[in-house]
Amino acid sequence: MFQWIEDLKKTLTGIIKGKDEVVKMAIVCLVSEGHLLIEDVPGVGKTTLALSLARATDCTFQRIQFTSDLLPSDIIGVNIYNPEKREFEFRRGPVFANIVLADEINRTNPKTQSALLEAMNEKKVSVERSTYPLPSPFMVIATQNPLEYHGTFPLPESQLDRFMMHLRIGYPDYDDEKLILKDMKGLDVIDSIRPVVTKEEIIETQKRVNTVHVDDALYDYLLRIVDTTRKHEGIRLGVSTRGAQFLLRASKGHAIVDGRDYLIPDDIKAVAPLVIGHRIILKSRTYIRDAVELVRVIIDAIPVPL
Repeated sequence: MFQWIEDLKKTLTGIIKGKDEVVKMAIVCLVSEGHLLIEDVPGVGKTTLALSLARATDCTFQRIQFTSDLLPSDIIGVNIYNPEKREFEFRRGPVFANIVLADEINRTNPKTQSALLEAMNEKKVSVERSTYPLPSPFMVIATQNPLEYHGTFPLPESQLDRFMMHLRIGYPDYDDEKLILKDMKGLDVIDSIRPVVTKEEIIETQKRVNTVHVDDALYDYLLRIVDTTRKHEGIRLGVSTRGAQFLLRASKGHAIVDGRDYLIPDDIKAVAPLVIGHRIILKSRTYIRDAVELVRVIIDAIPVPL
C-alpha cells in the first residue's frame, strides 16, 4: 500500500540483523502515532534501532542521554533573560524534534522522567503559563536497561502508559550474530543511512490508519481481551481504556504495514502482547514468567471471531 514502508523495512533489517519482527513493530508504532519503549540488556542494539529509524526518515532528530543529574529544563527548554530586549525568551530544548531518542530513560530521576509526560500525551510543552506545540510527526523512542542494573529508576505506571509499545530485542541467533561480527562496520553504517520517507508521507500514512475498516465482531474480540485482563485471577491491575485505544490503533497500524485497509484478528493478536503487556500488574511474579507471556495465554484462550 505504501512503498516507503517496505523501503524502511529493508533499510532497518540491513542494520538490525535477524530481528525482522522487532523492526516491523517499530514501524507499526511510527505509523500508529505511538511512542516506543525498548528494554533489554546493554549491547543488543536498542540505541542502534532507534538511531537507524530516525536516520531513515526525513525528520528532525534529537538524542537525549538520560543521566542522574539531568533536569527537566534540559529536556523541554528554559526561559532566559535577554538584556537587549529586556525580556525573557524561551530557548527550546531537544524535545522539539520529530523523533526524540530518550536513551537510558530510567537512569534519571522520576521528576525528570515526568518532563516528557505532557509532550508524549498532548504533543505540546507548557513552561511558565505558556504553551508551545511540538512538530508533527512526533515520536519518542526510549531505551532502558533492566531494573536489576545499578543506577536505574523504574518508570511509574503513568509514564509507562504513554508508550504505545514495549519491545525487547533479545540476543541474536548464532548465525545472525556471526554475520554481525563478519560485517562489523561500527557507527559509520548508521551515518551512511539515507532517508527513505518524508515527513509528509509519514503524516499521510498516519491519517490513513484512521480509515482502516474494523468489523463490529473485532471490537468485541479486542474488548474481550482487555476485559479478561481486568478479571484475571493473576492480575492486580488490568488494561485501562487508554490501553484499549492504543491496542486498537496499533492493530490498525499493523494492518497498514501489512498492506491492508481492513482489520483481521491476526493484527490484534500480533500487537496485543507488546501494547498491553507493560500496562498490567501481576499479583505475583511467580504466577507466570512475565506479563507479556500471560497476555499471550489470555489471547490463546479467547475464541477468534470467524
